[in-house]
Amino acid sequence: MACKEDTNSSAQESLTKEESELESHRFQVDSLEAELLNVKAYLEFGSEEDARKELVDLSGRVRETATILRYLRSKARILAIPSLAHVEQMGLKGLDLVEKDGDSSSSEDAARRHRDGSSGVEDGAYTSEMLQSIEMVTDVLESLVRRVTAAESETAVQKEMVLLGEEELSRKTVQIENLSSKLQEMERFAHGTNSVLNEMRERIEELVEETMRQREKAVENEEELCRVKREFESLKSYVSTFTNVRETLLSSERQFKTIEELFERLVTKTTQLEGEKAQKEVEVQKLMEENVKLTALLDKKEAQLLALNEQCKVMALSASNI
Repeated sequence: MACKEDTNSSAQESLTKEESELESHRFQVDSLEAELLNVKAYLEFGSEEDARKELVDLSGRVRETATILRYLRSKARILAIPSLAHVEQMGLKGLDLVEKDGDSSSSEDAARRHRDGSSGVEDGAYTSEMLQSIEMVTDVLESLVRRVTAAESETAVQKEMVLLGEEELSRKTVQIENLSSKLQEMERFAHGTNSVLNEMRERIEELVEETMRQREKAVENEEELCRVKREFESLKSYVSTFTNVRETLLSSERQFKTIEELFERLVTKTTQLEGEKAQKEVEVQKLMEENVKLTALLDKKEAQLLALNEQCKVMALSASNI
């Protein structure tokens, strides 16, 4: 950007310098045109001696003008002006005329008298040709001035475009910085959310493991309860059998003494079995109460697990919405 500004400033300075030089050369051409008009007036209305003096002075000025034309031709070649070829031809013609005029001014008086008859016509042609050359140089200078003006306007437009580009670049830079800060904030928030979700996942896994252990223990208790129930049923059937035997023995008590003794033994055994039955019933009652407690605890754990699952779902939905 700085390099473009330096190039534009240097180009503008060179164009300004060229414009000032063109203005000075235009002023010289205008003054030379005025001198030619004066010489033409002297040739038409003045004396021959004054005309000759003016011609000598004019020849020096023409040489100076030829030098200026060479300089302008070189400058036009540098600036690549399309009408340079015609200007160069006019400049060469002017130089040839200057050389011819120098040779005629250094000749003898006899040759000068011989040429006096046709000097008026040659001076008129020479003057008109010089005026054409001056007009051509003036046109070239005007075209150069137009090019300088166009270049200045183009430089101003380029500067304005460069300024607009810098403003747009600064706006884009600010937008990129804002987006970067927002992205960093979102990354920090996502990191915090991930840590919270990891903690909740660990807690859920622990609760799932605890629930699995409680379920295994409940299954073991159910198996133990089934075993106790089977033993109780077998004991109950055994007691029923002994009860039937006792009834049978009571009915045949008067028949067999031996049966009475057996009955007494059976009664004793029955009493013992009833005690064991009562003990088993107490154990069964305890197991049933423990099973009820375990079932309640299992329901509680399942309710907690469901609540935690719902909470995790809510947190996941809120995190996805954010």
